[in-house]
Amino acid sequence: MLYHSTRGADEELTAAAAILKGIAGDGGLYAPECFPDITDDLRRLCAMPYCLLAKEILRPYLTDYTEAELSEAVDQAYGEKFDNPEVAPLTKHGGYYFLELFHGKTLAFKDMALSLLPGLLKTAARKQGLDSGIAVLTATSGDTGKAALEGFAGVEGIDIVVFFPVNGVSDMQKRQMRTQEGGNTYVIGVYGNFDDTQTGVKRIFADGIPGVYLTSANSINIGRLLPQIVYYVYAYAQMINKYGLKPGDPVNFTVPTGNFGNILAGYYARQMGLPVNRLICASNDNKVLYDFFQTHEYDKNREFIATVSPSMDILVSGNLERLLYHISGSTLTKEYMDMLSKEGRYKFCAEAEGFAAEFAVWNECFDGIRELYELSGYIIDTHTAVALKAYQKYKNRTGDTTPNVIMSTASPFKFPESVCKAIDDKYEGMDAFESVKALSLLIGGDIPASIASLEHKKNRHTTVCTPADMRDSAIKALSIRTRNNLSSLSQCRCTPIHN
Repeated sequence: MLYHSTRGADEELTAAAAILKGIAGDGGLYAPECFPDITDDLRRLCAMPYCLLAKEILRPYLTDYTEAELSEAVDQAYGEKFDNPEVAPLTKHGGYYFLELFHGKTLAFKDMALSLLPGLLKTAARKQGLDSGIAVLTATSGDTGKAALEGFAGVEGIDIVVFFPVNGVSDMQKRQMRTQEGGNTYVIGVYGNFDDTQTGVKRIFADGIPGVYLTSANSINIGRLLPQIVYYVYAYAQMINKYGLKPGDPVNFTVPTGNFGNILAGYYARQMGLPVNRLICASNDNKVLYDFFQTHEYDKNREFIATVSPSMDILVSGNLERLLYHISGSTLTKEYMDMLSKEGRYKFCAEAEGFAAEFAVWNECFDGIRELYELSGYIIDTHTAVALKAYQKYKNRTGDTTPNVIMSTASPFKFPESVCKAIDDKYEGMDAFESVKALSLLIGGDIPASIASLEHKKNRHTTVCTPADMRDSAIKALSIRTRNNLSSLSQCRCTPIHN
């Protein structure tokens, strides 16, 4: 399996080379040359536990990884790092199916891929002859940052620098990142929104840092995206094994979406033969994706709204570029991206079949949390609530009775103030840790250890900068572990394979 740039650069990379490089030289994203077909193997796959399923789904994408290399990476990723033996259990509450993707160490769906990416990246570096001098740069709207830090902390030969919008994440997300331990971890706040932060990171990639090999842990890295395919197949398997779905019958997935990576993994699963009827793109108040699917015009020239679902507060959905490429090819995709860069908008001249879109604003999100709690006692976070309300709107509008799975992307303990306030106004004004304690009483369970420990942890990362100073801040952070002799970098075999 080889990987191509979405913008048409004349190169073909193996999986390891694409994962290590992260972003293409022309600014595009790497995408697979084809999609493996799992149609005939679906019954067999649906009988597998998560770890084995991950190996089966990923093997045809990672063809330059040996069986032993892939097995080791997967086993390390999904072993003791998750608090549920199913890894991603499918549950039913109030008549709705929820795929719980928050049982990893950081309580968010980003753990599903970022538990695996360090192993894939470390192996890729070794394969490419690069065993030191690597820095992972990541922009986060909240959840990616902590999951990436947790995944790469202590990984020998790799440093990680995470940038986050200082006023664009929840207090709990901020505290999770700023208390991160590990001598190879660096966290920097940015005065701006996520789009400013993401643009700044892309600028650092374009300019480079002398003596350091840069790669990414964002979903712009194909090594972040591919592992997310697995839980769509696993959700379908659970619909069969737990809830009586007949093999081959279609399902819908409703996905709370900001950067489009999560739902794109669902598109990949459908292209592989998973019986998916509709992928319902759920947006919050920043409904740039909803508008795109309604009008075929992508327009980022609008007010940025800070919401109670901050991980979705995005106006430039980076992974949408891969969908454009798979539908329209690299020439048109490059034109779209050039227009987006110059004018902030473009008109899409094709049809994204199999997608639907809805949005829910913050008060609807609060209604969804409260209504589901009163109906079933089940508590969801603010992002999952966007998906719940979006699905309700979709079903009322279309009458579609296809079984639907809501992707539950974070634990309510990551957004305790908003969740408690949504359930009852009496909780308004509580700080994060008061809300955590109240939430544990509402749920009737213990506070997750990773959250409980934060209350008394010291902030280790306090640097804040402007978007213009992000590169200098990264250089300063990485200079703590200066590398003066990176002869191995010049020997890196991360080179294109030309036709």
